[in-house]
Amino acid sequence: MLASQGKSVARSVKTISVTKTTYSRWLSEHGGMKKDQVKQLKQLDVENFRLRRTVSDLTLDEQILTEAAKENF
Repeated sequence: MLASQGKSVARSVKTISVTKTTYSRWLSEHGGMKKDQVKQLKQLDVENFRLRRTVSDLTLDEQILTEAAKENF
């Protein structure tokens, strides 16, 4: 980050067009991570989102089938 290159946090966040709040939140979540660890975390987040959506879709399908089966009997 620019702050590690001697620039102030205020100037750094302005340069990358984020707020100090966003920077502080990012720092608290990812401050001790290396670049490859952050990349892996983002990949895991994407995979987690995909799996949650799949489970949600399957749950909805199950509910629809359950309701359809109730109407047939």
